[in-house]
Amino acid sequence: MPDDDFAIRLTKDQALVLSDWLHRMMGTPAFDGLLNEDRAVWSPIHSIAGALETSFVEVFMPDYSDRLHNARERLLDSVGDVGRPTSEQ
Repeated sequence: MPDDDFAIRLTKDQALVLSDWLHRMMGTPAFDGLLNEDRAVWSPIHSIAGALETSFVEVFMPDYSDRLHNARERLLDSVGDVGRPTSEQ
């Protein structure tokens, strides 16, 4: 790997969920507006989305939604309460 490259390791579940999320979010006004606040972020986002998109044959499988659901559930189990809204007291 050249000295100026950077690698990120993700589990297959993480990569599958992130790939799906990016596919759904890119092009939405909220997501695009957020990235447009710092347009340089588009470059790494496109690189990540492209790398993920070309890595999964699962998206073409008939049980893709089940695989995605199961991956999401495993990830939710692993993060515990992170990101969960706190109840008002």
